[in-house]
Amino acid sequence: MDALKDIEKPYAEAERIAPLVRRVLARNPSPFTFTGTQTYVVGDADDVAVIDPGPADPEHVDAILKAVGEARVVAICCTHTHRDHSPAAAPLKALTGAPIVGCAALTLEDDGPRADAAFDPDYRPDRVLIDGEAISGTGWTLEAVATPGHTSNHVCFALRETGAVFTGDHVMGWSTSVVSPPDGDMTDYLASLQKLYEREQDTVYFPAHGPAVEKPRQLVRGMIGHRRQRERQILKQIEAGHRTVAAMVPQMYRSVDQRLWPAAGRSVLAHLLDLQRRRLVTDHGDEWSLLAPDT
Repeated sequence: MDALKDIEKPYAEAERIAPLVRRVLARNPSPFTFTGTQTYVVGDADDVAVIDPGPADPEHVDAILKAVGEARVVAICCTHTHRDHSPAAAPLKALTGAPIVGCAALTLEDDGPRADAAFDPDYRPDRVLIDGEAISGTGWTLEAVATPGHTSNHVCFALRETGAVFTGDHVMGWSTSVVSPPDGDMTDYLASLQKLYEREQDTVYFPAHGPAVEKPRQLVRGMIGHRRQRERQILKQIEAGHRTVAAMVPQMYRSVDQRLWPAAGRSVLAHLLDLQRRRLVTDHGDEWSLLAPDT
């Protein structure tokens, strides 16, 4: 599945994409959501789960209900609580009576520009799943895989019967995930990537935005390498005298749409905070400098 094929898909219609899995694409495309939020309906029998219900858009909620049909929704699962992922959980619960499960509630006003929607302040889970905890229905089992980093409450869902993993915003095939402090944490994000890499049983990723990832461990290995490369770039930028995030971003992201530079700056800051924890850099207000190895 390539990105162009994805773009040509209609909105508000259920599409069978894999055994036990149908997808409904929300009409909220943007430079940060790609073609829109992808909601997944898991299960083919008399009970199903809905993953990442998406924005509280009536057209999208109606499309989810049409995809569900006569089946009973036994769980509304949210990977995290950005407003392009969880707001439709409440109206869907009101219409189906299904519990909201998955990530914990989190509302945070961060201190910088976002590359995605703000947090959903109305999210109220009926059950928070801890790492390894599972929910099940007829012919399907979803296991929670805690993956903090993009947000502190991010969780993926692994479909044990097929090896598919619903990765939310943690791993996407079309773009890297933005890690925006103070809630986004690069140390946690890299640890979560390593955690997914070590799951050799996973066969395909279904992200909330963009195409399916059919070689998941290969992509994750590349993502870890990309982040390490960014670290080296940042250290070289400081060494060259570019000591603020504002000075680094134009040098590091010359080929990237400038509308995305504020979001890129958030990830640069996240890297700097991770490097600071590892005692490789130190800050002086908005300026950063290298630390000697034995400091």
